[in-house]
Amino acid sequence: MHLRARILAPLGVALGVLAATTACSSGPRPAPATSNPAVPAPSPSTAPADTPAAAPGTLSCETLIPSDTVAALQKQGWSAMQREFRFGPNIVPGGIECLWADQSVASDHGLLYGWAPLSGSDAAAREAQLVASGWTREESDRGVYITADPKASLSKDADGYGMTYLFGPGWVTLSDTKQGLVLIDPNR
Repeated sequence: MHLRARILAPLGVALGVLAATTACSSGPRPAPATSNPAVPAPSPSTAPADTPAAAPGTLSCETLIPSDTVAALQKQGWSAMQREFRFGPNIVPGGIECLWADQSVASDHGLLYGWAPLSGSDAAAREAQLVASGWTREESDRGVYITADPKASLSKDADGYGMTYLFGPGWVTLSDTKQGLVLIDPNR
């Protein structure tokens, strides 16, 4: 698949991400974590690290995703708006969220990517908080995916997944779709 097609396909899927991101950042996000016995504890294979990971290299919107993706987005006239990684009102120190869009026009088209260091206890609390708020939890060999209810998602990937977090050992990533998470490599 040509680079432009690889970039334009997610852009079509990203319809509404700016509105969703604005709603997520200005509207209610999950409340502070509470104990929820209905949420299963992470299995040993996906248990998060006890200490947060170090930021991967020089962390910026231009280094969080592959350079060829950055170049393709910039060629389309898009730039990134960087902000702090948050769970609701709580900032995750050392993390970033990047909203890629054409900043010169008001639009609901954009792509969201984020990364933050997160200790095991914080990760478990955030997972439980999201699940208690109606998000779906799935374990995989990459980590634990927590995805927004598809009925409430404005942007969805080819498999129907909207905004999704991926919790790994000592870190968490975020994208407007589950497919978008493949572009974020915390070990790059």
